[in-house]
Amino acid sequence: MYLFNSFTVKNMTLRNRIVMPPMCMYSAETDGMPNEFHFTHYTSRAVGGVGLIIMEATGVLPWGRISDHCLGLWNDEQAKALAPIVTACQKQGAKIAIQLNHAGRKCEAQEKTIYAPSAIPFDEDSPMPHKMTEDDIHDAVNAFRSSAARAAEIGFDSIEIHGAHGYLISEFLSPLTNHRTDSYGGSTENRCRILVEVLQAVHEVWPAEKPVLLRVSAEDYEPEGMHPEEMAKIIELVKPYIDVLDVSTGGVVPTPPSTIYPGYQVKIAEGLKEVSGLPTVTVGLITEPHQAEEILGGERADLVALGRELLRDPYWVLHTARNLDVEYPWPKQYLRGFNARK
Repeated sequence: MYLFNSFTVKNMTLRNRIVMPPMCMYSAETDGMPNEFHFTHYTSRAVGGVGLIIMEATGVLPWGRISDHCLGLWNDEQAKALAPIVTACQKQGAKIAIQLNHAGRKCEAQEKTIYAPSAIPFDEDSPMPHKMTEDDIHDAVNAFRSSAARAAEIGFDSIEIHGAHGYLISEFLSPLTNHRTDSYGGSTENRCRILVEVLQAVHEVWPAEKPVLLRVSAEDYEPEGMHPEEMAKIIELVKPYIDVLDVSTGGVVPTPPSTIYPGYQVKIAEGLKEVSGLPTVTVGLITEPHQAEEILGGERADLVALGRELLRDPYWVLHTARNLDVEYPWPKQYLRGFNARK
């Protein structure tokens, strides 16, 4: 089956095509430190057979967190605490990435100031963000660089830059949230400038042999917002700096998708894969093995991310292999449970 085929990008070879996408657990301490829950959460999916685990959105600055209980990587103590999780997942055969993020105007942590490209709140109940100066932008870029250096030091297999879901980079990309008139606003190239600078900064410290992923929201579900055609132009501008495209939608404004159905984001991922030529991850209500198989077999995406399904079943990969009579290298400790038919 396609979903059990290996996949290689740069020096990273995945044992299958199943990805655990980044999902906030809101379980860190208020200082951004991981704890026993994070160790159990991530290593159980590694034991369960996931090919690539992408750790949840991790703040590059205290005011870059989504909440007070999100992970951080803005200091060395946080990096030291994350290192055992990385090593343990790798020992169980999984590859592990970290998603670096700045929450922008969607920061709900108890910080004095939240930042955005323009002074536009997310909704009527949200605080007014501070319009970033160029110095603020440079500070954010440098924070991504520093966090990427720490991620490299503790041995992550890959790194993902969060440019989706209405967080800071996504806010700069979308015309709905970026009303600037300087070199970071206006044209597609200008709105993309911070993303280019972040990626360039990351490459200064990230090992050249390891892949860089970019997550994007390719559709804002508003007429004047981002659409796949413009996202394709953005991807062309940053293509020299990324190895894998992780395609999602929405989150920039409160507007929900017009319709949601199993695999509702796959078509957009397929289109961006075709025009960019990049390996692509797709996500969005993908729950069934044959659904994943159709996506992969039809070359609509290269990797399939299962979010809520992997929350429900950490051993989805093992259970799928057993249920479909696919030979699989079961964990030796569980071998008698998976190769038996009782």
